[in-house]
Amino acid sequence: MSVRLFVGNLPYDATDAELTEFLSPAGKPVSVRILTDRETGKPRGFGFVEFSEPSQAAEAIRRFHQQLFKGRPLVLNEARPREASSGPRPAPFDPSRAAPPPGGDRSSVKPTRNFGPDAPPRGTRKRSSRGAKGERAAKRPIPERSGGQFFSGAVEDTPDEADDVAFWARESADDNDDA
Repeated sequence: MSVRLFVGNLPYDATDAELTEFLSPAGKPVSVRILTDRETGKPRGFGFVEFSEPSQAAEAIRRFHQQLFKGRPLVLNEARPREASSGPRPAPFDPSRAAPPPGGDRSSVKPTRNFGPDAPPRGTRKRSSRGAKGERAAKRPIPERSGGQFFSGAVEDTPDEADDVAFWARESADDNDDA
């Protein structure tokens, strides 16, 4: 019975042949596959290795897990089955449904949704009535408030008879003196 191993943290320039050669001391792998991105074709940094015997797979995990391969520590463990996704997988890229290049003939492509009419090109849009921010009229100054209380922090403004007693306490003391 064959055993499939997950190999992670692969360098992006690694090849199937290099990985086969690196893991061969544990046993000859049946298959080695480094996965690539569907759209860009670039490696994804992980892959799968299949061994014919479970003892070979166990030996490969024991010997090569966290061992450097082209400067990066490999992650080797037994592959688990893919988990069920919550929704449908996206359809693979279909060039026949792709939009034509800019300025190309759009008559052959039927739109799948109607988003309304196209916006006018940016250079020909109608200018708004207001000018740019730098061209606006100057704003008025902030009006001064008149009235209210004025508090000054200067010590010279306080009269000599002022003390730390609240004014209502002074008034009640003055009222008691008059009586």
